[in-house]
Amino acid sequence: MRVAVTGTPGTGKSTATDLLAADSGVDVVHLNRVVETEGLYDSVDEERDSVVADLDAVAEWVDEYEAALDDEEAVLVLDSHLSHHLDVDRVVVLRCAPQTLESRLRDRGESAAKAAENAESEALDVILSEAVDAHGLAAVYEVETTDRTPEAVATEIRAVVAGDREPSAGDVNYLDYL
Repeated sequence: MRVAVTGTPGTGKSTATDLLAADSGVDVVHLNRVVETEGLYDSVDEERDSVVADLDAVAEWVDEYEAALDDEEAVLVLDSHLSHHLDVDRVVVLRCAPQTLESRLRDRGESAAKAAENAESEALDVILSEAVDAHGLAAVYEVETTDRTPEAVATEIRAVVAGDREPSAGDVNYLDYL
């Protein structure tokens, strides 16, 4: 089974999935690292100081990685703000209040413009909308992270992986930010 853990940068994906991997035995792949180390990108966006991932190459890499696991029962968690664009069984969308998100991004060194762009994207539900469009409401699980510990977020993801949580998309609303 493949589970995408996605969300706007700064929502807590990598922190929560690292905790998930440490205590649940699922295989977590941080796709942004793979894109960089394997060169799975088409170009560099100088303005945003980021690479433009080649999603076909990423999908091929994931297929090969999963085949190498040689375990039909394996759970593969794909951590990235792009993971919902891949072929997955479930999508966990981490959400964070735009003001908090903007502060987190600035604290980790992002430019004011990039932090504001991501906060606006979060307020507009961009990733949630893409995930629902690609996978349908029945496969999307929204998790609010603003006031939760990383351990609590990892517990929510674990519940999705185990099938112990109902799908939920559209529960979080940040439109008042705009």
